[in-house]
Amino acid sequence: MAQAQGLGKRYIKAFLKGFFVAVPVTVTFLDRVACVARVEGASMQPSLNPGGRQASDVVLLNHWSIRNYDVQRGDIVSLVSPRNPEQKIIKRVIALEGDIIK
Repeated sequence: MAQAQGLGKRYIKAFLKGFFVAVPVTVTFLDRVACVARVEGASMQPSLNPGGRQASDVVLLNHWSIRNYDVQRGDIVSLVSPRNPEQKIIKRVIALEGDIIK
C-alpha cells in the first residue's frame, strides 16, 4: 500500500513537472510561431469555404514570416478588424507598398 502511494506521488510529480514545462512552451509557440484558426464566411471563396458549404475551413497561421514583413502578393493574411477590434478578419494581399491599383 505504501509502495502504491509512493508510485502515485511520483506520477503526480512527473505530470506536474511536464505540465509546467509544456504550457509555457505551447503558449509561446502559438503566440510566436504558428497557430490554427477557423475560417468562416464567404469572403475568401473559392479559395476557402468553396461551394458555399456550411462547414468552416481550418488554416495554419504562420506568425514567423510576418515578423520579417515577408508578405507577397497572393498571400492570405489574418488581422484584427478595424471596425471591431474583437474580431479577426482574413484577406488576400493584392498589392504591396508602392503598387497602383485600378
